[in-house]
Amino acid sequence: MNKNSKIYVAGHHGLVGSAIWNNLKQRGYTNLVGCTHSELDLTDQVAVRRFFDEEQPEAVVLAAAFVGGIMANSLYRADFIMMNMKIQCNVISEAYAHGVEKLLFLGSTCIYPKNAPQPMKEDCLLTSPLEYTNEEYAIAKIAGLKMCESYNLQYGTNYIAVMPTNLYGPNDNFHLENSHVMPAMMRKVYLAKLIHDGDWEKIAIDLNKRPVEGVNGEASRDDVITVLRKYGISDNKVVLWGTGTPLREFLWSEDMADASVHILLNVNFSDIIGIEKYSSVHYGASTDGAVDRNHSAGRGGAIPSLGEIRNCHINVGTGKELTIRQLSELVVEAVGFTGTVEFDATKPDGTMRKLIDVEKLHSLGWTHQVEIEDGVKRLFDWYRDSLR
Repeated sequence: MNKNSKIYVAGHHGLVGSAIWNNLKQRGYTNLVGCTHSELDLTDQVAVRRFFDEEQPEAVVLAAAFVGGIMANSLYRADFIMMNMKIQCNVISEAYAHGVEKLLFLGSTCIYPKNAPQPMKEDCLLTSPLEYTNEEYAIAKIAGLKMCESYNLQYGTNYIAVMPTNLYGPNDNFHLENSHVMPAMMRKVYLAKLIHDGDWEKIAIDLNKRPVEGVNGEASRDDVITVLRKYGISDNKVVLWGTGTPLREFLWSEDMADASVHILLNVNFSDIIGIEKYSSVHYGASTDGAVDRNHSAGRGGAIPSLGEIRNCHINVGTGKELTIRQLSELVVEAVGFTGTVEFDATKPDGTMRKLIDVEKLHSLGWTHQVEIEDGVKRLFDWYRDSLR
């Protein structure tokens, strides 16, 4: 791709999508296309087709998804599988129909089995049962990466799937009803501190920016205290779900964006499977040198001359981990909280360990830059600035 190539970033206002958008611009790629959900509903097949008809992008970054933490995954199981499947099917199928040259699909490391060997290599996919609390989301993302893999094998496309670990950073989701562990924890600690400080003006600003179950900064103090208590937030005290012992890996979203753009610009499917001239091996060239995109020499996910080809996705992370309790200590330090943090062991922990193997990523020329201790501070600074 050259600097004038039209690149569609689906989900360009989200945590990762916005970071990818900014990374591309910083590299001089300015012909970017993005639509908000109100402008384009990616679950609407007709609307997606119309968008591709009009825009004709040369590359696509599929960072849009229906996401959330343990609570949201538990409450909205049907939504998590259906919304994500619709988004993926619509965007990937229309990308192929419109001759998109390169597609990058963003998944999640929750695709791996609950009891997968640690650190998790790409090859452990589909080797044992998934974690129940996010099974629907995981199945949808597995389907997405398999779509990319299958289109490549059948049609010779160049679609790459990346599986990021837990992400955090600017534009993170801090809504308590459906946020991920770190932003939820950070907001809870911050609000508990404000209650103890008696700073109701800042509490009102926070709730006006991100209401909780419809309760905003105009609500009475009793109503605010009642709704926040449901989420484990009270005067100088925070109660978090689980035991605090699960281990988690976290990646700064701008690092994820840099890895994604590096792969988009520099890595091809042939690099991943270790075949230099994949198209000619796969299809054979016609007399005029063209590739037949309608037929494949190997159906069912295999090319007879090459054996089975699977698990072509790429893990993206740091290869480092810490416990949820250790994370809470970093958050407490960043916020300047002097109260207590308790863990409710009657609530689910989720998967006990989720560390990924990043050897493939490193072999493709990329490693992370931001360590968790610095990243937590950066995230709190961003969150506090977002309230001004």
